[in-house]
Amino acid sequence: MIEDILLFMAVGFAAQMVDGAIGMAYGVTASSVMMSLGIPPATASASVHVAEMFTTGASGFAHWRRRNIRPELVWRLAIPGMVGGGLGAYVLSGVSGELIRPIVSIYLVGMGGLILWKALHPPPATELSANKVRALGVGGGFLDAVGGGGWGPMVASTLIGAGTTPRYAIGSTNLAEFFVTTVISCTFILTIGLDLWPAILGLILGGVIAAPFAAMVTQKLPDKPMMILVAIIIMLLSLRNLVEAVHTLLGS
Repeated sequence: MIEDILLFMAVGFAAQMVDGAIGMAYGVTASSVMMSLGIPPATASASVHVAEMFTTGASGFAHWRRRNIRPELVWRLAIPGMVGGGLGAYVLSGVSGELIRPIVSIYLVGMGGLILWKALHPPPATELSANKVRALGVGGGFLDAVGGGGWGPMVASTLIGAGTTPRYAIGSTNLAEFFVTTVISCTFILTIGLDLWPAILGLILGGVIAAPFAAMVTQKLPDKPMMILVAIIIMLLSLRNLVEAVHTLLGS
């Protein structure tokens, strides 16, 4: 029990350091590591999202107090995101872990590639319409639930690339993520339940401990090298998961 809590405290600490430094990738980092430890995709996603209820709640509240949000942007993302996230969690909970693991691994490789692309090729600014923001919320919520993460890399980076002021894009995305994460977590609890409480507790404690250090890293370390490093780590872990998942399928 204590060993499990300490292990996932380390995972939560590392994931929060990454998220605090570049404003994204807590979910995909934590999920990639958990799946590499042999935890099924649905269980990994459920554990990460329950932990994220606390981290995104605190982060969203802090952004709200600093007026880093635009209320209309929050709700355009949050309401469709809750629908997409609930659907994604329901789909993931009803699929065999052996079948979904290679798909999720491919998705996480893609998320790593997206982060790497954003670091090396900042997209040109093109304003998003309200309907495109809602569609982004639905897609981001669904893939976040299925993949155990990806809301930040997909939503925040797209908004920033589309010309939204970075502090409003990050703040609004963080606050909206709290509502999306809550719906995803509740869906998992109602469908598959929660078994890995030591992992969840460890993720929460690690994230809370890392938060002040992550803020210092944000001030000291440029975004680009951190994004490249994180992208490479996520892709390597996910490729390893993919190879093991395919080997398991072929061997069964």
